[in-house]
Amino acid sequence: MICGGMPEPALRMVETMDMYEVEKSMNQILSAYALDFSKHAEKTEALRIRYVWEAIPAQLAKENKKFIYQTIRQGARAREFEMAIEWLEQAGLIHRILLCKKPSFPLSFCSDLTAFKIYMLDVGLLRIQTRLNPIIFREGHRLFTEFKGALSENYILQSLTAQFDGLISYWASDGKAEVDFLLQYKDMIIPIEVKSSDNVTSKSLSVYAKAYSPRIRIRFSLKNLEFSTDGLLNIPIFLADHSRKFIDLIIEKGL
Repeated sequence: MICGGMPEPALRMVETMDMYEVEKSMNQILSAYALDFSKHAEKTEALRIRYVWEAIPAQLAKENKKFIYQTIRQGARAREFEMAIEWLEQAGLIHRILLCKKPSFPLSFCSDLTAFKIYMLDVGLLRIQTRLNPIIFREGHRLFTEFKGALSENYILQSLTAQFDGLISYWASDGKAEVDFLLQYKDMIIPIEVKSSDNVTSKSLSVYAKAYSPRIRIRFSLKNLEFSTDGLLNIPIFLADHSRKFIDLIIEKGL
């Protein structure tokens, strides 16, 4: 959450625990990306790429994290910034997660190209972009509660994309319920919800389960590892990198 997964910042975190050096390293990475915008895109397009890139934290800070072009700047339109989003996606700097209202195989066939959420490639860089001091994590500042959820989602997505090749989407039902992620894996579409606190009440996951009866549904939270008889797999956030192993074990055991 603090240093992200980039090799140099992570190494400095592990070896020195010197936050000045860790943050200096991440700021250098962000500066290098900003230079790449100007180096590899025309001037007008580079400016739009920067607008999109810098707007990501504000987009994720909203309760509804759906990407809204007006958040970039007043009067912004999709056609102005589509290429900028495409550039960032092709460069591997963002994850664009499309809406899927009626899950079916393959997920790409039921995705809504006009509705999506954008996350950064690295949760540590997202923290730096928001100018969040690491001390906030330790103290649990009450004003940090809302954005903590966005950081947790970015953390989990970063872990999932490293483990699974399948498409990842999200699900919403007419404003009544929303599941953070849908993961296509083997013969399953697995709904995933991310909880950044001990409060794991999840109406949305229950609504999805009643509508589509998934074999496995996953909740990432601060609670212990547990698999219930109704198919709910709770994975502690810090064990997210073992998610595929847990799912495969459930399948292997026929649970």
